[in-house]
Amino acid sequence: MAHRRRLGRFLTAVAGGALLLSACGQSSDEASKPSASASAGAAQTITYAGEQEFNSYNSTAVNNLVNSTAMQRVLAGFWYYGENGVVTPDKDFGTYTKSSDDPLTVNYEFNASAVWSDGTPIDCDDALLFWAAKSGKVKGFQIDGSSGVELTKAPDCKAGDKKFTFEYSEPFADWESNGPGAADLLPAHVAYKAAGMSEADFIAAVQAEDAKKLEGVIKFYNEGWVIEGGIKDLSLFPASGPYKISAMEAGQSLTLTANDKWWGPKPATPTIVMRVISQEEQAQALQNREVNLIEPQPNPDLLAQLEGMQGITVKTGDAYTYEHLDFNFDSSAFKDKTLREAFAKCVPRQLIVDNLIKPLAPQAQVLQVRTKLPFEADYATVAQGSGSESYGQPDIEGAKALLEKAGKAGMEVKIGHNLPNPRRTQEVQLISDSCGKAGFKIVDVGDEKFFEAGGPLATNSYDVALFAWSGSAEVSGWSSEFTTAKECSEAGKENNNGCYSSKEVDALIKKLNGEVDKTKHPAMIAEIEKALWTDLATIPLFAHPNMLAWDEKLQGIVPNPAQSSMTWNMDKWSLAS
Repeated sequence: MAHRRRLGRFLTAVAGGALLLSACGQSSDEASKPSASASAGAAQTITYAGEQEFNSYNSTAVNNLVNSTAMQRVLAGFWYYGENGVVTPDKDFGTYTKSSDDPLTVNYEFNASAVWSDGTPIDCDDALLFWAAKSGKVKGFQIDGSSGVELTKAPDCKAGDKKFTFEYSEPFADWESNGPGAADLLPAHVAYKAAGMSEADFIAAVQAEDAKKLEGVIKFYNEGWVIEGGIKDLSLFPASGPYKISAMEAGQSLTLTANDKWWGPKPATPTIVMRVISQEEQAQALQNREVNLIEPQPNPDLLAQLEGMQGITVKTGDAYTYEHLDFNFDSSAFKDKTLREAFAKCVPRQLIVDNLIKPLAPQAQVLQVRTKLPFEADYATVAQGSGSESYGQPDIEGAKALLEKAGKAGMEVKIGHNLPNPRRTQEVQLISDSCGKAGFKIVDVGDEKFFEAGGPLATNSYDVALFAWSGSAEVSGWSSEFTTAKECSEAGKENNNGCYSSKEVDALIKKLNGEVDKTKHPAMIAEIEKALWTDLATIPLFAHPNMLAWDEKLQGIVPNPAQSSMTWNMDKWSLAS
């Protein structure tokens, strides 16, 4: 499972992200369109399998990748991560242009025909709900980061306006992807009606930054779109994209059907079913054609099994997803840097890669930094001299000496992660075998509810957390992971789960996010990485090799390395019958 990151947020994904691959010799335009023959005899339903259940229409409040993946073409936005993970404007939804550099000013306009699937126009109030939550200026919204939006003023729009403006108080590097994107914009009318407010009162309260008057809206935003035991009232979940939610069977599936109010090109396939199937059963389900597309956690046995199947296309490749170990700076002994150093010295990073990753991806290597991945052009620049080289191979004697010096020989270390996840269980075992020799007592506290609200990651009931971030190439994407949290609580941590804090890193990240000249970014990121290694904020392990497999009759699949995953163009999928 992974968390995604984008503009100050990461998101957890069970399947672990998508792939950076070309589509079987097709051009990108050809790859995203169903063929004429496929369209002529296309099936009416395509079924995708994932192991995690959809549990929130609001993926900003419940930061699991499955939620964003499911909503990619249900909740449209001004932009999305297109092919190769590139920020791509969605011109069907609306337009945006930069009108000034000083002050940085970006003008947005919703499509004149844009309406929610219940017929309500998409306009000013929706932009204001996005701003109220993401800016952090209206206290109480549970969000996954506010990088960039906090630099803007509340849009000065009126009820019914299709245009709004973000004016920044200072430059922002990722302004192009800072407005509402796919899966970001939520229906304000649903929230303020649930709170018993009128549209006029809602708009006035947001523009006044009046959290007291917005208490009911904030409560609904945080809780009203969270799904437990299925969807009770579909009217609370309208769509703004080519698909809408039409049904949900708790623990089994989510069904999306064509949105008849969508003003853009109609979906190639009327119905997409997203089934919940365990990793162990997905390959068999694909072979039996119970499902048409899977994106499981890869392992060598599964790869061999899939490659031996008739009529199945299998792709593996790179993604903006990486595995890491995070220390709990809040309530564990690892607040002591000496203990963090001792633990880092005994973690067998190379052995983990050799045993668990190279059988899938022979070119795999130990990840040296947290903010760039080996397939990115500037990875070597950022990684060189970062400090990672001090922890390239286990130093058991060094770790043992530090542990004894600190008077902590025999120290228990609870490593938390999600279950079931065979690879992470193996990772913990390899760490236990190595660090046990140094005097640590490793305890595997894997939990099926690890990523859930109130679960171990949220409440810091671990010493070290083992999971993955899934994101993009945007530099502001990882800001909230390393920026000092407003408060070390479930609501206040944003992505800084372990509550790491450094004034130096805060300042460096702020400087980076304000630098619009991208040629300067590698050197700035390298400086941040050196500080993170000096502090031992986290321990990067490896970039995820990812796997996608589908029925060869399925057309329009274009793997994507960003957190949008393969569902970014699901409205172009078709299946020859």
